[in-house]
Amino acid sequence: MPDLAGTVTLVTGASGTIGSGIALRFAAAGSSVAVHYHRDRARAVALVERIRSSGGTARALAADLTDEAACRRLVADAAAWSGRLDALVNNAGIQPVAELASMSAGTWRAMFEANLTSAFSCTQAAARVMRETGGSITHIASIEAARPAFGHAHYSSAKAALVMHARAAALEYGPHGIRVNTVSPGLIDRPGLATDWPEGIDRWHRAAPLGRLGDPADVGNACVFLASPLAAWITGHDLTVDGGVSARPGW
Repeated sequence: MPDLAGTVTLVTGASGTIGSGIALRFAAAGSSVAVHYHRDRARAVALVERIRSSGGTARALAADLTDEAACRRLVADAAAWSGRLDALVNNAGIQPVAELASMSAGTWRAMFEANLTSAFSCTQAAARVMRETGGSITHIASIEAARPAFGHAHYSSAKAALVMHARAAALEYGPHGIRVNTVSPGLIDRPGLATDWPEGIDRWHRAAPLGRLGDPADVGNACVFLASPLAAWITGHDLTVDGGVSARPGW
């Protein structure tokens, strides 16, 4: 692992499966981790205790990221914790399934608020903190930004916009030493997935050259790399983490 000792990282949506995997990898690299959650305080506190029991440093912070002011407060609290903020991972989001033909405008807007506008607000707030020292901002997008799925028109559209937001932010914040990238995961395993969607897992195994589902740590490792000095000349990039599925021919 790269050595991130002495740094502070804010991970949004860290009480979820992928978010906790990201937070754990940053902690393993030596970064102090601000664990954001919205409603699931118990899981966030359990994650903080897990990091601390392994010798790391973490704290839980609550915020509703659909509220712009709450995003600013969250970033300010994370930065005030140790007097700095070196990395932000915009992981928080939602993924409901809805048929495009019957989808309401409210459902569409809710997807963009949770997955895109939240990242916009947190990024804007973090960039203000990082302007003097530089830093790394990573959005968690999806391979669905380029490969749509049935029932995910709103999700795929929001993730595609997230990739472009990162590129635009990389352009405008680059002169301040702030790097902005995206990580696009494929299918990431979670408890109960094999029971909930066995046919999907079977299709994934047959499509993936590496022959397995992703693990939250796989996403976390990509984020740690992008936040580390090893990626000092990488910005505006979308790093695909999907076991090779995107390399498979579509015909």
